[in-house]
Amino acid sequence: MKQTFDTIVIGIGGMGSATAHHLARRGQKVLGLEQFDIPHDRGSSHGITRIIRLAYYEHPSYVPLLRRAYELWRELQENAGEQLLHITAAIDAGPEGAGLFEGSLLSCQEHNLPHEVMTGPELSRRYPGYRLPPEIRVLLQPDGGFLLSERCIVASVVAAQQMGADIRAREPVVEWRSTGDRVRVKTTRGSYEAGSLVISAGAWASKLVPQLRASARPERQVLAWFQPRKLERYLPGSFPVFNLLVEEGRYYGFPVYGVPGFKVGKYHHLEEQVDPDSLDRECTERDEEVLRSFTRRYMPDAAGPTMSMKACMFTNTPDEHFVIDLHPEHRNVSIAAGFSGHGFKFCSVVGEIMADLATNRQTHHDIRMFKVGRFK
Repeated sequence: MKQTFDTIVIGIGGMGSATAHHLARRGQKVLGLEQFDIPHDRGSSHGITRIIRLAYYEHPSYVPLLRRAYELWRELQENAGEQLLHITAAIDAGPEGAGLFEGSLLSCQEHNLPHEVMTGPELSRRYPGYRLPPEIRVLLQPDGGFLLSERCIVASVVAAQQMGADIRAREPVVEWRSTGDRVRVKTTRGSYEAGSLVISAGAWASKLVPQLRASARPERQVLAWFQPRKLERYLPGSFPVFNLLVEEGRYYGFPVYGVPGFKVGKYHHLEEQVDPDSLDRECTERDEEVLRSFTRRYMPDAAGPTMSMKACMFTNTPDEHFVIDLHPEHRNVSIAAGFSGHGFKFCSVVGEIMADLATNRQTHHDIRMFKVGRFK
């Protein structure tokens, strides 16, 4: 016999766990299906921390979503009884005219966000862990920081379960289909039916939604943790998270937390598009040198011994904006995908949006920029 639910959520990572939570708090009978463990280290949400920043060079229209995301993260951590959001301030920096600094400044000006503008040497005087050249322009926004990614997922899942959601791990989906007003999902363990379906499967989204194959492409990423030589310069109270464009590329990083090391990554690390089922998770000397050479030049006191390295995935769209929309053929199916390496901070509000789409087929949040059909 098919088990029946109001909504089924496929993928219980950052987005799916938040979606299950928001649906359950609305009284929905929810089934969450995850092919791996909860949480797991196979996708895009592991590695202890994820940046959250309110200044947003990618587009000013993200800022209202971020304001709501901050509210919901604080609500979740209060309910969970543990700190999930750590405020360190955030730095967005790059050379004049390259777009990153200017875009972040524009978002601050349009939305009246508190901020400071300074040069690279001025930043170094305030935060000695940085050593940026004079041609780098720096925007410092005090509300930035980091989220504890795996703990956020756990908190959302536990909250959903407390409200009656049925969350199942190690249960891969074999197929799904919509029959007008109902959806049917078959897994390796059973068959289920619901009034609506949410697909939030991360790097596996295009395997469940063929329309995403050309527009949500997984890419291998690598993170490294280096032990600082001057630890006091890289602790949360002394080192803001950063988003930094330099001649070597665009990098991001965090103070020491959870692992004995300063954490650093490069956007589009080696530009390796991958199949998520055959991702090379071994980290090489080449991977390490991409991150170490940057650290050695711009944060030299952090470039000590390597403590840890991890591979994960971005799932990139052509314009690096998200896909948040109803399925182009089935209005009772909604999709959250293509978060392009900057999505985790939005999980709390995306969960609210996906709950709106699943229950009402619309949301009061402005998601016009995230239409699934924009890449035709």
